[in-house]
Amino acid sequence: MKRGSTIFLKLAVILMGIPVLAMCIFLLPQIAGEANEAIEKGSELAYVVYGLLMVMYISIIPFYFALYQSFNLLSYIDKSQAFSDLSVRALKKIKTCAIIISSLYILALPFVFIMAEVDDAPGLAVVGMVPIFASLVIAVFAAVLQRLLKEAIDIKEENDLIV
Repeated sequence: MKRGSTIFLKLAVILMGIPVLAMCIFLLPQIAGEANEAIEKGSELAYVVYGLLMVMYISIIPFYFALYQSFNLLSYIDKSQAFSDLSVRALKKIKTCAIIISSLYILALPFVFIMAEVDDAPGLAVVGMVPIFASLVIAVFAAVLQRLLKEAIDIKEENDLIV
């Protein structure tokens, strides 16, 4: 693979992380402040918002770890080590991170349903399911790539033994 395409993909990985970091620094604290004001006014719904914020902040850790592993995987491709156990391990870690993120948002789904019921917004429940299915798709894709890569490595090792 040409180095230019991996540079583009590395740039894409970095650009994926920037909006999430901005959201964690600027948007989520603002939402927490508004929830704090709602608690002072006597609203019990603010605790639901705190539950959602906690899940969002916790999910940032596996998200950035998966981005780091993606960056490593692209580096392995640059070094012509795409067909190695390092790549298989990176894909396994990406798959695990995606499953963790999906699990966290499944745990947060009751909070989303409560907010959707209070705000009378049934579409909010559907929007709450988007991160679950997106991370599950990533987990399945990483699992398939991991299995294919492992099989290719096994075939390569078998051919190396024959020659």
